[in-house]
Amino acid sequence: MPARSTSSLAPGRPVDEKITINLGFVDLGQIDLLVQEGFYANRSDLIRAAIRNQLATHAEAVRQSVARKTLVLGIQHFSADDFRALQAAGQTLQIRVLGLASIATDVSPELALAAIESITVLGALHASPAVKAALADRIR
Repeated sequence: MPARSTSSLAPGRPVDEKITINLGFVDLGQIDLLVQEGFYANRSDLIRAAIRNQLATHAEAVRQSVARKTLVLGIQHFSADDFRALQAAGQTLQIRVLGLASIATDVSPELALAAIESITVLGALHASPAVKAALADRIR
């Protein structure tokens, strides 16, 4: 596969994805108490720790599911050169990522359409708005 996994992203790209959750007042108060008592630096620190604990609890189920669904685990970046190589070989790509799939900003919508058969991302997809719009019917 011409794509490469990498932990570096384009400059200015966030390395985390922001999410929003709704909590009841009692839960929020308990979180604030634990922060106040010094157990956690802030609310986000506690929430990240809780999520990591749950992911660790279910790590084996995640591992089995990743293997069964043939997902790439982590960060996968696709460049224009990757897609041009696929196009030259007359091939298309089924992108399947658990984590972050990143398509370079110099990839045109036309090149993306020629090279990508389908996209399944559990996590986040970073691509230009034009590429996302062009691939809308291929994103699952």
